Amino acid sequence: MTDSNGSETKKPIWRRYFLFGMPIAGVAGAFAAGIIFWGGFNTAMEATNTMPFCVSCHEMGDYVYSEYEGTIHDVNRSGVGAVCSDCHVPKDWTHKLIRKIKASREVWGKITGSISTPEKFDAKRLHLAMNEWERMKRTDSIECRNCHDFQSMMPEFQKPRARQQHLNAMKTGQTCIDCHKGIAHLDLRDRADEDYLATLEAPNPKFIREIPQAYLDSLARVEAKEAEEAAAAKAAKDADRAKLLAAVDAARADERAKVEAELAGQADDAAAAGANVGDTIDWGAIAVTDLTLFYPGQASFEWVQNGKTHGGARPLTKGGDACTTCHAKELDAIGNKIVAGGGGKSDELEPSAIPGKRGVIPATIQAAHDGDTVYFRLQWEEAGHNPAPFVEGGKMDPDNQIKVAMMIAGTGIEMGEQVGCWATCHADNTYMPFDPGADAIAASGDVAAQLGATTTVTKYLPESRTKIEIKGRRGKAQGGWDKLATPENIEQFLKDGTFMDLMRVYADGSSENGYLLDRRVQNDGDMAASAVLGADGMWTVTFARKLASDAPGDIPLEAGKTYTVGFAIHDDFASARFHHVTLNTSLALDNAEAMINVQGQ
Repeated sequence: MTDSNGSETKKPIWRRYFLFGMPIAGVAGAFAAGIIFWGGFNTAMEATNTMPFCVSCHEMGDYVYSEYEGTIHDVNRSGVGAVCSDCHVPKDWTHKLIRKIKASREVWGKITGSISTPEKFDAKRLHLAMNEWERMKRTDSIECRNCHDFQSMMPEFQKPRARQQHLNAMKTGQTCIDCHKGIAHLDLRDRADEDYLATLEAPNPKFIREIPQAYLDSLARVEAKEAEEAAAAKAAKDADRAKLLAAVDAARADERAKVEAELAGQADDAAAAGANVGDTIDWGAIAVTDLTLFYPGQASFEWVQNGKTHGGARPLTKGGDACTTCHAKELDAIGNKIVAGGGGKSDELEPSAIPGKRGVIPATIQAAHDGDTVYFRLQWEEAGHNPAPFVEGGKMDPDNQIKVAMMIAGTGIEMGEQVGCWATCHADNTYMPFDPGADAIAASGDVAAQLGATTTVTKYLPESRTKIEIKGRRGKAQGGWDKLATPENIEQFLKDGTFMDLMRVYADGSSENGYLLDRRVQNDGDMAASAVLGADGMWTVTFARKLASDAPGDIPLEAGKTYTVGFAIHDDFASARFHHVTLNTSLALDNAEAMINVQGQ
């Protein structure tokens, strides 16, 4: 169109200018539409991240949400709860969109009713859980770390076991989901195949991270504080102990004098009774080491290696951690929980609780040598009698109010330095879950004859068996009591030093020197002992053996070497597994760095 004078009419400004080949009006319109679409899309997507939306279908509300309610992620001391999207939806927009697209399959599950009933849901639970475990493993548990970053997880606010495992995780490349399954919903780990779990939970070198200096500083502070508290507590104990020692030694001297008077003219009998064991040692000059013996229940060598029952199985079997790495500072809690009928992921560790039995025995150990003989002295407080309800008369061993055992680990024992005497405790020993019973033992013929067994299976080392069943897959009994190696192989293990040196002391002061390999064996090694219950209610058990004993099953104790040892106390007429034990403990001659320093005198 033109004006009357022949000139063209100018187009409106929004039609005269172009951007990317489009009129500016079109660009503006598209931009406005994009904002509206984006805002609507993003608003709709964020609406699907809310808790009300997530639990709006009964499958989530009735099954999953009900499990979440009351957990630490729902209600905690900070007052800030985590909602579904915090754990199941990535924060960044790209991965969030990808997650939403994948989640559209859940809509199809809703439409088809694949999890519409509790039975259908339970049948698919493991599959659904594995999807989440694998997703979080791939992302290095980024949803967890949005709130729980290692930078802010200071050891000063963690329990000893947690701080150690988080330190291990940073060093080896483990991620949150490796250990923390079932923290907001049911823990389905025990339903998964062990081989699958081993692959899923294996450390990923890509996840190794530098340990933050703030973490190391915090660790140093808490360890220094704990060391100071422990030193103060030990000083107080030592002060109280010094008062008791004089009374105990005086009582022992009086009792010894009575024994000597009664056995006048019978010096050999007096010596056999161990009336003067350790009298040449100035015990007041020998360092005192505190021992905490805790109640283990049915926690066997197999149990501690099974990830379905023991959360520390991987650090133990794959990481090389010792039992004390995680548990040294929590023995009171462990012992008290198990002795009351709990312990383990399903409270399975004590099905035969003894009412009133104590969970831990605080004891002291002193060790000395004179260049020829080694001497040990244990002391602890008597706690009175609590009858065992499953034994007639309440006393499993009526002849022995107490028994004390010490084991010294030889060479070549599987995880010997990590677990100590735990290597001898198996799931098919007496009073354990897979105890075969007298009939099965009697029916085993040559095996029973080789073991000298009639009604019970004593402790043994795994090396003495051709196979030890750890996992109990497909209903197999754990342990390997009847999978004996040949007598020739067992004899070779004995020659090679692959055994547990074992010394036992009884309530009357008698003793047995022996070893554990395919069974418990008494050898010909010399040993002397005494056991005295003082008027103050303190037991004092002293025993001695040659340092360089060459009896089969005796481990010579030499300067410059460190040995792994373990102690057990059967108190209150107990027998079999109803004892209290130590974790792996180090011992060395004239070495203050060992937990037990055998001082020369």
